[in-house]
Amino acid sequence: MKTRILPTLIVAACAALPLAAPAAGTLPPVHKQGGVSYLSGGIGDGQAAAIKAASPHWPLTLLFAVRTGRSADYLANVQVTVHDAQGRVVLETTADGPYLLAQLAPGAYQVDATVAGKTLARKVKVNAGHPVRAVFVWPEGTDDSGS
Repeated sequence: MKTRILPTLIVAACAALPLAAPAAGTLPPVHKQGGVSYLSGGIGDGQAAAIKAASPHWPLTLLFAVRTGRSADYLANVQVTVHDAQGRVVLETTADGPYLLAQLAPGAYQVDATVAGKTLARKVKVNAGHPVRAVFVWPEGTDDSGS
């Protein structure tokens, strides 16, 4: 009887796995520019969830959206430039999705984000062990197609 119960329990446990642990999205690739590692993406629920889960381990998280009535839609193809306290460019890239995570050294930075010719700027202070998040929300009617 023990030999019948064990296989039954194993089959039942395996059958329940997809319900208990849905497949998680994967992070986009990490890129490096100068001394800064970064990733961007978040298109699709799986990848967005993976980036949100990883963001506490990155010193800087940027989020890009455009206002649509009473809510906001995520944006991609955002031109991002990060300047250090001396005004030097430490990162210049195009975000592949609504999220950009960057491994910046502690310090003060200015982040410029541009979409459809409209630039928004944020000052951020990165402290060791305390991730910071900056949200950029463009006015309604702004989009990444330039119209």
